[in-house]
Amino acid sequence: MKNILIKPLITEKMTAESERINAYGFVVNDDANKSEIKDAVEKTYGVTVARVRTLRVDGKVRSRFTRTGVLRGRSESYKKAIVRLVDGDAIDFYENI
Repeated sequence: MKNILIKPLITEKMTAESERINAYGFVVNDDANKSEIKDAVEKTYGVTVARVRTLRVDGKVRSRFTRTGVLRGRSESYKKAIVRLVDGDAIDFYENI
């Protein structure tokens, strides 16, 4: 079985979304579909998922100036899932700290 959930997205925007509409973001495997993501979140965190939205995020072009010249590169592209939970459920990412 492939690892579907790679890591949670903990940013200012996702924290605001979780407080406002009870939605949480995850970086997921590129091959995962919505039903697999829903099952993985429900099994991992013990919550009930109401809705899943997915999108692919393109990597940004990066450049930096060094002594030997300009180095150009690109950050990795990834797939993001925004999971909305039913009212009353919540995920606490900080419980293990």
